Amino acid sequence: MATAKKAAKKINTPGDSLAKTVTEQLSTSLTSLKEKLGEKKFKKRIKKAAKKLVAGIKKTEPKKAVKKANKVIPVKKKAATAAKTK
Repeated sequence: MATAKKAAKKINTPGDSLAKTVTEQLSTSLTSLKEKLGEKKFKKRIKKAAKKLVAGIKKTEPKKAVKKANKVIPVKKKAATAAKTK
């Protein structure tokens, strides 16, 4: 019962989901190694390999860049009115 509550509170981050997909892909591609090592050793090694592969990737999504507003250059009214009066 206590484990069910802990599992419900856990939120999957992008890094965790990426590690999970890497683990699945490695285990499907290395079936011959699985037969030689055995199930338990194979799972441990795949888990370690996936952890090292995903280690360099940031676990949070990058923030989007904020667009900067264009600067408005004020026009001097004195120069414009002086030209009209001449």
